[in-house]
Amino acid sequence: MNALLLHPAVKPLLFLLALGPFAYLLGGALTDSLGANPAEALTRGTGDWTLRLLCVTLAVTPLRQWTGWTALARWRRMLGLFAFFYGLLHFLCYAWLDMGFDWSAVLQDIPKRPFVLVGSLALLLMLPLAATSFDRAVRQLGAPRWRALHRLVYAIALLGLLHFFWMRSAKNNFGEVAVYAAVLALLLGWRLWKRARRRISA
Repeated sequence: MNALLLHPAVKPLLFLLALGPFAYLLGGALTDSLGANPAEALTRGTGDWTLRLLCVTLAVTPLRQWTGWTALARWRRMLGLFAFFYGLLHFLCYAWLDMGFDWSAVLQDIPKRPFVLVGSLALLLMLPLAATSFDRAVRQLGAPRWRALHRLVYAIALLGLLHFFWMRSAKNNFGEVAVYAAVLALLLGWRLWKRARRRISA
């Protein structure tokens, strides 16, 4: 499996797969085939894929350790950058379709609505992670500081989940929220368990 994951075709294939939702949403917008409320479809779709890719990114390390497929680590950076890409698109959809790119109105609206505030904070925290996702940044920061900075991804995922929860609470629809919460609880629980084991064995 490691040899298969290291095949040169895997990286462009993964790139195309991660870009697929964007292509679908863009095509739907251009052909007016996103349903009765295309603005909501665009905003929700980009938000959903942000949270999904955050979960997939967080799952890379546990999967690598459980399966021994060490080559999985090669794709974590790309997946994280795509999570940021969809998060940025999600915010731009809100700024454009809800606020008409009136940035003064956006700045006034963010602190007024908790779910918008939490989502904006999550995106803001993603900025330094995206900016330092390259090898040069690792060398400049040093590996320990770089790893400490990128642990923010767990806080970002929890803020994203809270953003999603508050958004869905208006419609009293928590089915998908429960699924994401279970996935994140499993991933965070695994990390805490690993940390506890290291402390016991130290």
